[in-house]
Amino acid sequence: MTDPVLGSAIVIGNGVVGLGVALALQRRGTAVTIVAPDAPWRGASWGNAGHIAVEQVEPLASLATLRSVPKRLFSRGGALALPPRAIAAWLPFSLRMVRSAGPARFRRGKAVLSAMLATAVPAWRRVLAEAGAAHLLRVDGHFVVWETPENAARGRAAWMAADTGTATVRDATADELATLATITTVPIAGAIRFEGSGQIVDTGALGEALLARFVAGGGALRHGRVRTISERSGRAHVTLDDGATLDADVAVVAAGAASARLVAPLGLRAPLIAERGYHVEGAPGDWPADLPPVVFEDRSMIVTRFADRLRAASIVEFARIDTPADPAKWARLRAHVAALGLSLRAPVEPWMGARPTLPDYLPAIGRRGAVAYAFGHQHLGLTLSATSGEALAALLHGEAPAFDLAPLDLSRFG
Repeated sequence: MTDPVLGSAIVIGNGVVGLGVALALQRRGTAVTIVAPDAPWRGASWGNAGHIAVEQVEPLASLATLRSVPKRLFSRGGALALPPRAIAAWLPFSLRMVRSAGPARFRRGKAVLSAMLATAVPAWRRVLAEAGAAHLLRVDGHFVVWETPENAARGRAAWMAADTGTATVRDATADELATLATITTVPIAGAIRFEGSGQIVDTGALGEALLARFVAGGGALRHGRVRTISERSGRAHVTLDDGATLDADVAVVAAGAASARLVAPLGLRAPLIAERGYHVEGAPGDWPADLPPVVFEDRSMIVTRFADRLRAASIVEFARIDTPADPAKWARLRAHVAALGLSLRAPVEPWMGARPTLPDYLPAIGRRGAVAYAFGHQHLGLTLSATSGEALAALLHGEAPAFDLAPLDLSRFG
């Protein structure tokens, strides 16, 4: 084990990114305390599609994304929601995203994401092996399917021409098409299979395994909400809502969509938005237990079989973190499930959670004095959490991270 450069650390946030940082620091000999509100594992770390999306090397801050906005609007049957009541949140964010979508910035962002994603699966293998939970990662690819010949031809051509990083794409075989035909009552006009992408087979079990490993390694848990973070005499000073205080060599902000308010008093600008996603899930019925995630691209919906449930996830809703959930989003998902004839059995439960997203669709990972941070992973929080934790821990211990962290520093926002 490396001799610790840091004797102690406070990690603010117990989602998958916070746990990744905490475990990586702990592995290097740092005594770690995780501080988070006393709430169950119900955030974006739990409610995602379980997809390890190593193929998504192109940042969504792109000219292609901007051109696709009109046809993707929720009001026109798409999955992109811009609620009028949240315009004060999404309009400034959208303008920043437009500035980040230029060709030069897009190319730089793609290079950064590609480097990170190339390290994602190896990092997860290390973390889960250490936690005794290697079975929770399945690197078995995923399917993308289309319902009309026109969409199949257009979608297949786009994916075959795309840069998919360490993942590869091929046409689905006859046997695979036959299997896919059994999961829906709608004829499938075309399908491709990605290889090299992966899945967490149970996100709830993942949270339990990571937390158990953290506690077994001597980690401490403190339930509470952080009010302020400051630096005193080169150490981090954290004050909780109840007035209690904690001190450590470093405090790491990994609080997802709530992170911006914590770093702002330190002079760190993080123009985060809560990019909210929705899912519905129920018993899996006769959905094959070993079938990788299936993306119904015509409907912008991904369906994943977990151990004992089937989850259909979709929607990109730009809003404030405290904006009430919109039941119309769940109704749209239920309508897609019904139209496809998917084997999602009652009781069907709804969920909504916030992805922490920055305008350039890159995460924020870095350090300023006694405060460090790891947040803003947008749709790739589950995918990048293990490697992000390792990279930040390496930085804090004076080691070379597996990828360049300079482009991820919050100084890029001024």
